[in-house]
Amino acid sequence: MEFTLKDIIHELVKAHNLVDKSRLAEIYLYSDVKHAGQVRQTGEAFFSHPIFVAHTLASWGLDQTSVEAALLHEITEMTDTNIKEIEKQFGVECALLVSGVTRVGQVKLRGSQDEVFLENLRKMFVAMAQDIRVVIIRLADRLHNISTLGAVPISKQKRISVETLEVYAPLADRLGMGKLKGDLEDYAFPYVYPEEHEWLVLIAKPHFKYSKKNILETINRIRQQLAKHGIKAHTEFRLKRKYSLFRKLLRPEINRDISRIHDLMAIRIITEDTASCYSTLGIIHQYWKPVPFLGISDFIAQPKPNGYQSIHTKVFDNRGNIVEIQIRSEEMHLQAEFGAAAHFAYARAKHEGVSDEKLERGTAFTISEKMAWVKQLAGWQQQVIGVKETLSDFHLDALSHHIYVFSPKGDVYDLPEDATPVDYAFNVHSNLGFYIQSAKINDKITSVDAKLKSGDVVEIIKTKKPKSPNRNWLRFVKTHKAKLEIKKALEKSTGV
Repeated sequence: MEFTLKDIIHELVKAHNLVDKSRLAEIYLYSDVKHAGQVRQTGEAFFSHPIFVAHTLASWGLDQTSVEAALLHEITEMTDTNIKEIEKQFGVECALLVSGVTRVGQVKLRGSQDEVFLENLRKMFVAMAQDIRVVIIRLADRLHNISTLGAVPISKQKRISVETLEVYAPLADRLGMGKLKGDLEDYAFPYVYPEEHEWLVLIAKPHFKYSKKNILETINRIRQQLAKHGIKAHTEFRLKRKYSLFRKLLRPEINRDISRIHDLMAIRIITEDTASCYSTLGIIHQYWKPVPFLGISDFIAQPKPNGYQSIHTKVFDNRGNIVEIQIRSEEMHLQAEFGAAAHFAYARAKHEGVSDEKLERGTAFTISEKMAWVKQLAGWQQQVIGVKETLSDFHLDALSHHIYVFSPKGDVYDLPEDATPVDYAFNVHSNLGFYIQSAKINDKITSVDAKLKSGDVVEIIKTKKPKSPNRNWLRFVKTHKAKLEIKKALEKSTGV
């Protein structure tokens, strides 16, 4: 779909983010002139790409400066224009964003050049730590490029798709941008795993067809009951993403049996506020019985580390099928879809009294405490352990699938998949790892190398005095932080 300046303005106005219409029009024209005569591999005018990226950001609710930077983000690489000219014409903030987006775009997967890849990744997180908008613009850029990948030479398609699956989709996930993560994965899936994609489409089609027919009937019944109880809500359904479904089918307990997956389609109930979410849950369970062995997940009371909030319950419908129902407020829904780029982010910053000066400098978009992991990764140095090991750790800490576990007090901790109680201990506090006597998972004594799962409650049984960690812990810990603390303590105890 082709967009215009009018479309971009429409999205900015809708999100209350249009500040200076004439300035935006000036930048739009400037970029159009600079890219005149350039053509994309799709055959379209090259300027269609910056327009798409700018429109995407406007639709995500980003501020006008981000949209302006999107219109200009390819100029320094595609024309003879430099950053100084952009700064002179359109100001320091806009130039800094364009410069940051250009640097982040240099992250490439190039065979065995681990050192280059690691340093580029670190640069990306340095840019993120300074201004989160830099990476959000690059994510929008990647979305357009991966959606038009069919026009790219076959020799490049897989590399770009692998990079999307291994870097950009996980990054979107960690930023809480659920819709973007799903889009990036599904665009890349057929290029990375063509045979598996074909197999999945084949086996899933009849199941999706049955689920859709069944779920529409359930939605109508839910709407009737909510109206009866005076609950104002919007009800919709979503199909499980193809790549997400593929990954789930590969789990040992599923063993490629699609009949064991109960969330091929999920019903979403989007309410006015948090209180209505819990009222809705009560109404749902009054008419449809929850599935005892699958339970309820309350991510409102205990949000996921990336900010996701919703109540998930699985119930038996009127035909005896298991249906997943997700209940969230409108604000939670925007957060779940757009995460760090949520529609209300900028407006809320202004509403809460962030100064115009701070907004103009971009410091209102710096990393929050919830995303402290960005700053940690930005500070990594590749010589700490060794390039190959550090690269593996970086992938695990930054870009792998993550789980969330709880402390006995209900605090949430974000860890890479297959992390252990030792990883948890060092994540809670760098000293706690030196007081480990044993561990409990869900109130049961377990080994310190047990693999944690999302939702586990982890407790460390402490010794009275600190002790040197066991060297064998290095064989199973997953996080870079745990490895680093263990190695430092071992070196100190041996005097090496």
